[in-house]
Amino acid sequence: MAQLRLDHPLFVTAGAEIVVVGPDTADAFRAYWAEHDLPFLGLPDPEHKVLRLFGQEVNLFKLGRMPAQVIVDRQGTARYAHYGHSMSEIPENAEILQILRDLRQEEPSRPEPS
Repeated sequence: MAQLRLDHPLFVTAGAEIVVVGPDTADAFRAYWAEHDLPFLGLPDPEHKVLRLFGQEVNLFKLGRMPAQVIVDRQGTARYAHYGHSMSEIPENAEILQILRDLRQEEPSRPEPS
């Protein structure tokens, strides 16, 4: 999450909202977010409901959830998903930011508000 915190302004500029989903309780999330002053949302998922929706893998030999990054558009459609088999397989922020730029280019142009 440190890499996300460092580049958070770039994600905001790209029009993205970062939401980190984890297996901890709401109290554990609140404490972690306060301790690390994280500028994005944290969503506790102790019952693994979100995990199941997005098909995130759990590997008990590797102590829990495998990394997953999903980009969901404003309509709620998953437009990109990366599932890693270890924590070393998390895409770099630059790669995710490029995917966001590419997806924005695919969006139909919207009229400017009057």
